[in-house]
Amino acid sequence: MSKPAARCSAADALSDKGLLAKKIPGFAPRQAQQEMAMAIETVLAEGSTLVCEAGTGTGKTFAYLVPGLLSGKRLLISTGTKTLQDQLFKRDLPLVREALGLPVSIALLKGRANYLCLYRLELATQDNFLFSELKNIAHLAQIKDWSGRTRSGDLAELGDIPEDSMIWSQISSTADNCLGQECPQFRDCYVLKARRKANEAEVLVINHHLFFADMALSEEGFGELLPGVEAVIFDEAHQLPDIAANFFGTQVSSRQCLELCHDSLRAEQLEAGDCPAIGEQAKKLESTVKALRTAFGEVPERGGWHYLQRNQEFPVALEAMRNALKLLENSLGSIAERGASLESCYARSRELQTRLQAIVDQPPDGQIQWYELFKRSFVLHLTPLSVAERFHSYQSKQTRAWVFTSATLSVGELFEHFCAQLGLEAAQTRRWESPFDFRHAALLYVPPDLPEPRSQDYTRSLVRSALPVLQASQGRAFFLFTSHRALREAADWLEDAELPYPLLVQGSLPRAQLLERFRELGNAVLLGTGSFWEGVDVRGESLSCVIIDKLPFASPGDPVIEARINQLREAGGNPFHDYQLPQAVIALKQGSGRLIRDEQDRGLLMLGDPRLVEKPYGRIFLDSLPPMPKTRKLETVQRFFSLLQTAV
Repeated sequence: MSKPAARCSAADALSDKGLLAKKIPGFAPRQAQQEMAMAIETVLAEGSTLVCEAGTGTGKTFAYLVPGLLSGKRLLISTGTKTLQDQLFKRDLPLVREALGLPVSIALLKGRANYLCLYRLELATQDNFLFSELKNIAHLAQIKDWSGRTRSGDLAELGDIPEDSMIWSQISSTADNCLGQECPQFRDCYVLKARRKANEAEVLVINHHLFFADMALSEEGFGELLPGVEAVIFDEAHQLPDIAANFFGTQVSSRQCLELCHDSLRAEQLEAGDCPAIGEQAKKLESTVKALRTAFGEVPERGGWHYLQRNQEFPVALEAMRNALKLLENSLGSIAERGASLESCYARSRELQTRLQAIVDQPPDGQIQWYELFKRSFVLHLTPLSVAERFHSYQSKQTRAWVFTSATLSVGELFEHFCAQLGLEAAQTRRWESPFDFRHAALLYVPPDLPEPRSQDYTRSLVRSALPVLQASQGRAFFLFTSHRALREAADWLEDAELPYPLLVQGSLPRAQLLERFRELGNAVLLGTGSFWEGVDVRGESLSCVIIDKLPFASPGDPVIEARINQLREAGGNPFHDYQLPQAVIALKQGSGRLIRDEQDRGLLMLGDPRLVEKPYGRIFLDSLPPMPKTRKLETVQRFFSLLQTAV
């Protein structure tokens, strides 16, 4: 660590003669970055609230890190994903800290399930049934070898094991199954070590999920996981409302129930070998959980409770599962005092019953009962339709400065929609456009003669319009979809078209591997949905075209969306303009933001939805995108790419 520098302003530190320019190779001063840093500096000093949007290329990470570190305040930074969290902690924060010459202590804290549990690893090595498959045996051997070397226990260090491997749940703990101080490995617990470092740090990096988990815990009267801080900065803040709704709701999943069954069997073997009733009840619960999954029948993958009320088999199967859970609780309760594992399973069985009752009973106003179905599992939900009042109440009790930032928070330069979702009534708002020259770097193409998006032939027609564009771009494209069904259909059409470029389809490989493959190939076409709309950064010529199939309106048939629409309508509001349209605008800004990631980038954005030019609200979408030339002529697209090739 270099010798601490004399205090300077954030704008000075980010100027052409400032500390960052002197210490960081390639650093280039940007006016928008300095203005943003000054605004955050003021908010940190005042202890007020700022909501700010910074377009791609503004350098918002440095714009909040510099004033944050210079403020001398104890700082909490929350990011949208664990990937961004790791990037901040391992790269950006140390870089800025060193440049500023400030001996600030920093720490990284993730949720419990992101750390190795030494006790559960020990149990896993004894579980011959779970790890009978060769791949699981190999993964377990890899984890055991790593466990002897790791200092943090952070499972992100194990990058070679697939994200969907069943082994993760067996070698990490959750709030449900953690034994706490009764754990034989408590003194060496990685979660405990991480929390100790977090309590000592001056700057703590977490993610939004952990923030709301902590907020929910503190509201229930328990001690906060996160230490007291003087300022909170949320990066990728556009994700906050949905994550908050998830954490403030109640869920019961088949996975939770089956893990309870498995852990109860383990507890019996370890601490109650003379009580076979536990094993019998656990197996009965397992059977009723599987029967309940079957009893859902032919219903949508996501739906409201009304779908289940039409099914006579579902309530019978649900009651059978509840009874089996109660019987397991009784068996565990009679001998729970024998050991920590039995006590933990007993507490979990009671908690699951409490959650299940809350979900099944008549919900309070402002909450929606719904379900999710997967191939072999299910999740039952009770979700609040708004988190504004709850978040506002929490924030108003904290004497902190608050900063909410993202590249996508405004709708037509206004922040009302985002602020209303979180109850940010007195927030200052600022917005900075991307410094990139979109007028010369990009072209927006809306193909002519496409049918209505609801047309059965829409995806086929879209692919036909996209083929000559992909030829002109020589591959090098993201093809983004608003549904998995459309993605699969387009993949089939593109394969039939024998596209002369490599085709990468979401689901064929883990997300990180797909992106790595895309970069390596240099001329691929990647088909993605959901997770590829944001948080993906591919710079250079390998991504020169982004095609988006439709305006990303959330499905009105989604149970939570449907309930929010009905609530707004009953309150006399306009669900489309007050909710559906703003949400879609922000989502489109995220998807289109994949194209230009660097000042040297050039590329085409193709939006396939004719509503952009045919509906009055299309102008709101267009006005929310960076200013770039627009065309409906394929010849203009072909000339655009031809000129790019000539320039190269």
